[in-house]
Amino acid sequence: MDLANSPLALPFPELPPIAGVTLRVARAHYKEWDRADLTFIEVAEGTAVAGVFTQSACASTEVELGREQVKSGTARALIVNAGNSNAFTGYRGREAVEMIMDQVSEALGCDRSQVLVSSTGVIGVPLPKDKAREGVTAAVHAEPCSWEDVANAIATTDTFAKGAYASAMIGETQVELCGIIKGSGMIAPDMATMLGYVFTDADIAPDFLQEMLGAANNQTFSCITVDGDTSTSDTVLAFATGKAGHARIVGWDCPGADAFAAALNDITRQLAQLVVRDGEGASKFITIRVSGAASDDSAQHIGLCVANSPLVKTAIAGEDANWGRVVMAVGKAGEPADRDKLSIAFGGIWAARDGLPVDDYDETPVAQHLKGQNIDLAVELGIGEGRATVWTCDLTHGYISINADYRS
Repeated sequence: MDLANSPLALPFPELPPIAGVTLRVARAHYKEWDRADLTFIEVAEGTAVAGVFTQSACASTEVELGREQVKSGTARALIVNAGNSNAFTGYRGREAVEMIMDQVSEALGCDRSQVLVSSTGVIGVPLPKDKAREGVTAAVHAEPCSWEDVANAIATTDTFAKGAYASAMIGETQVELCGIIKGSGMIAPDMATMLGYVFTDADIAPDFLQEMLGAANNQTFSCITVDGDTSTSDTVLAFATGKAGHARIVGWDCPGADAFAAALNDITRQLAQLVVRDGEGASKFITIRVSGAASDDSAQHIGLCVANSPLVKTAIAGEDANWGRVVMAVGKAGEPADRDKLSIAFGGIWAARDGLPVDDYDETPVAQHLKGQNIDLAVELGIGEGRATVWTCDLTHGYISINADYRS
């Protein structure tokens, strides 16, 4: 299935090499496509790893094993399979993952627990061992490649390669962060998005890296939605090789901790927004800012209810400033709200204030705003200090076409 690039696509950025990270891709031929679909990323000995994973009760074997593996705090390699999620495949799926782990650990001379595996694609089809074995062999012996090559290799229904960059100063040392991600549909995570990976040369203690990744996730990956569906395979991993040469950061009191945390939050936000920009069938990128809620968590929940509403999303797709649909979505969220204090704005123009339509409301500039690709929607509840920002896209006929033909 050939997909035209999303109209919201951004060009792939220039990403520098990260010391201690080697990128390779190969063709495992998981599907009948003429492209690399297996990624092998080798990281230096002693690399710290942290991860967040789907909260799905039907998670894949890769997710189940990954949750345990990141507890060790170190990694040597990452394998990503595209075209087959290997989820809901029982013992056959687990055997395939363990085979890959054994094969890579033997090639690198490391414990297999240090080899993390992710898979994405069709659910319910066991990962073919023969193709996986041959793909890993080819990848291990492949020449190093670029970040864009890897971003393309991990994709499924994505229409453009997604990457991001950030940096931070730790004392006199500049550290680099590079990230890649894939995701386009089945996006409404309880933790992250489809598959995302961040690599840095900073020296961060594993426990603290996990703490910072969790915090960044809460403000970025857990604030996006495309369609309200959470994948069985959602995974975000962060790898810190420690090759930058600065003193190790072990907690918030260490010099550079705040700067690194800000950079990590920056790159995860960039990656999360790229997924929304490639939402299946998307034509508009929507930012929803909720303020005046009972708490930040309440604001986030309300924002996601608005973002997941088919009525809100289709109204914006049709460039209709139907703020009544936003009222509906706020009301159904199950969070504290007062009808007579609720205010709603599009593009910075208030359509309703304190539970009533604005007397001199002129829809002309709002209609013009909705004709653009970047849509801003504000919801002010007027009952507290809680606030949150979430990101989504509109819902068009394209989403139906892509998913109706997904296995064809």
